[in-house]
Amino acid sequence: MSDSLVRRVCLSAIGCTLLALSACSTVDSASNRLVNVVTPYKIDIVQGNFVAREQAAAVKPGMSRGQVKNILGTPLLTSIFHADRWDYVFTFKRQGVTPQARRVTVFFKDDVLTRIEADDLPSEAEFVASLDSGRKIGRVPVLEMSEESLKATAKPVMPAEVKALPPTPSSYPPLEAAAL
Repeated sequence: MSDSLVRRVCLSAIGCTLLALSACSTVDSASNRLVNVVTPYKIDIVQGNFVAREQAAAVKPGMSRGQVKNILGTPLLTSIFHADRWDYVFTFKRQGVTPQARRVTVFFKDDVLTRIEADDLPSEAEFVASLDSGRKIGRVPVLEMSEESLKATAKPVMPAEVKALPPTPSSYPPLEAAAL
C-alpha cells in the first residue's frame, strides 16, 4: 500500500473515533434532558386518622372514652405504658408537594377525657379541597333519582298472608347418645 492510502485510512479512523466520542456526549446530555422531562408516577400516600377541626371542637373534657372514640375514631397509637393517652397521627405525601403531618393527642384520667392537644387542623372542606390534584375528572353525574325512576325500581309489596311459625321447643334432644 502506498503511504498516502495508509495516511488516509488512519485519518479516517481518527475522524470516525472523534465523531463517535462527540456523539456519546450529545446522546448523554439529550438523555439527561429526557429524564428530567419524563418522571415516574408516584402515588399519593395517606396514612393514619384524619381529624378535622370540627371533630376536635366536638370533643369536650368530661367525655368518656367511648364518646371520644365515636367522634375521633379508633386511635392510631395506644400504649400500655401510657394507657391514659391516645394519639391520632395523620400524614399525607404527594409528589411535588411538601408532606403534611398532623397530630392530635387526647388524655384521660379514670376513663374520662381531661384535655386534648392538637396541631393546627384544617376543616373538612379545606382538607377535601387540598386533595384535588389538578386532574380533570369531567362532568360529575347527578346522584338523585327522579320519582319515576324510584317507582320503576321499587320492589312489589308482598301480600300480608304470612303463615305462623311453629312454637320453639322448650328443650332440645342431646347431640350425642348417653353413655351407659
